[in-house]
Amino acid sequence: MPGSGRHRRRIRVALPFAAAGIAAAVTAAVMTTSASASTAPPTPTTKPAVTQPSQATLEQRIAGASGTGTSDQTTTSSGAVSPKIIGGSETTISSAPWMAQLWYYDDRGTSDTSDDIGFFCGGSVVSPTKILTASHCVKGFSWSKNGAVVTGTDQLPTTDSTGTTDLHGGQATGVLRQWSHPSYNATTIDNDIAVLTLDVPVKATPIRMTTSGDTASYAAGTSATLYGWGRTSSTSQDISQTLKTATLPIQSDTTCSGYYGTEFLKGHMVCAGNPASGSDSGTTTACNGDSGGPLVVKDSSGAKRIVGVVSWGVQDCVTKGAYSVFSKVTTYVGAAYPQIDDGNLSYYDGKADLFVRNASTKTGYEKDSKGTSFGSRISLGDWGGVNTVLTTDLNRDGYQDFIYRVSSTGDVYWDHFVLNSARTDGSWASTKIFGGWGTRKRIIVPGDLTGDYKPDLLSVDSGGTMWLYPGNANGTFGSRVSVGTGWLQYNSVRGHGDFTGDGRADLIARQASTGDVYLYKGTGKSGSGAFASRIKVRSAWTGYNAFDAVGDVTGDGKADFLARTPGGTLYLYPGTGKATSEIFASRISVGTGFQQYDLWG
Repeated sequence: MPGSGRHRRRIRVALPFAAAGIAAAVTAAVMTTSASASTAPPTPTTKPAVTQPSQATLEQRIAGASGTGTSDQTTTSSGAVSPKIIGGSETTISSAPWMAQLWYYDDRGTSDTSDDIGFFCGGSVVSPTKILTASHCVKGFSWSKNGAVVTGTDQLPTTDSTGTTDLHGGQATGVLRQWSHPSYNATTIDNDIAVLTLDVPVKATPIRMTTSGDTASYAAGTSATLYGWGRTSSTSQDISQTLKTATLPIQSDTTCSGYYGTEFLKGHMVCAGNPASGSDSGTTTACNGDSGGPLVVKDSSGAKRIVGVVSWGVQDCVTKGAYSVFSKVTTYVGAAYPQIDDGNLSYYDGKADLFVRNASTKTGYEKDSKGTSFGSRISLGDWGGVNTVLTTDLNRDGYQDFIYRVSSTGDVYWDHFVLNSARTDGSWASTKIFGGWGTRKRIIVPGDLTGDYKPDLLSVDSGGTMWLYPGNANGTFGSRVSVGTGWLQYNSVRGHGDFTGDGRADLIARQASTGDVYLYKGTGKSGSGAFASRIKVRSAWTGYNAFDAVGDVTGDGKADFLARTPGGTLYLYPGTGKATSEIFASRISVGTGFQQYDLWG
């Protein structure tokens, strides 16, 4: 009967690209205009280490994952092959520039090839250093030690008889770190979503995930597009050298449950495609090797959005009546978004760090998050002559930037790390982004407010009007738009990241007259609709005289908040993801002596 017997029906769609006899268990340009010498802008005295593996190492991993020394890459040493989409057609990278190839190879540190692990998955570039994929492609594997990601090409790499690897115009990068949904279940294949952070930004054009609460994209009959390098036949192991695509109709939860029974988890999964015919003929479906790749739908504006991530299907993919199953992205965008908007001063641990300036010496310091405390301070040099310092990854390159305002001129600058041409090192560049902002009462860098994954900037003018400056992710901004008036009633307005778990950046503001604290939920819209009606989350919070919001300090995927008492004790308020008075968990003291600092960012 349909839905009975998981062992008869379910397999992970991404059986890996087998290597050496064993299959794995799971399948803008940067502006560089310098500030004038008269303003003597500060420059960080430290810089991030660029840790990308050598090109030769990346190519070795790709060759090992494919398990072949031939140029056509049709077989591995064991005779197995990487599988591809059934019933689709070939396409070009220009139609899906965000597509990524994920190659994994681990020789287990032995000369015995029988224990090697190698496989292939798909993925999507959702930011210059971020790849959205499936947890079953990530969980339990060390991608930083053994992985390589190829973007910018519709062709799989080929290796000739001399061992030379041709990426066909693609860019190979290493993986810095990995995140799998914390509730991923390998047995039920639930919560099957993950994000890889790359060592260096790639040139590929990103695609956005759909938004939280999206229902229109999942209406039965909606036309969706699948992309991948997955299996092309149920009866052979032939691969397609070229990226393939297929159009699949979205199916209702009732239809999916009718076939898969309790294996299909409503709300966490979506299925698509017409019922398989029982053979290749008449079947269009995802298959082994497509795992982690995107299911794409156009939104009401015509823009393409990822609504599903290839997760699982049936043995050989064409069992009569079967459908392809995907992780439902609208459910997971709140969990995945913080992994995309996670720039931090220590760069590589996924926890937001703190910038503070000593009031007397004007020395700036970096204090790296340890989760529920901060490490010893690290000097960033002289930060005198400025009256605002903020940190954010303005160009989404994975390296945290500094935004500061010069006291004497009101000019606002952006210090950002620029890789050298070899992408092995780099240096800081300073760019003037706004002039004459001396009368601005607030400057805030909350992250992405407009829903395009490009960090935006807010400012409050002397009359209390808040302005939104839509970021272009390169240090420039679109035309400003008024968010609303009356913002001078607050003596603190802070925000960096998502406080409510819906994948949108928010603000926290304290009213000067009462000390009451309000949440302004981001809506993903611009202008006066940028924030929903305010929600009071604290009353009479008068026992603090400084606040900061730098993002996810604890590393749990939720934005956190920092507050300092007049006596100098700094408290961490861990975010809960709730848009209520329970927005923060119980406060945690992270140290004393913080009264010495006058700037926070």
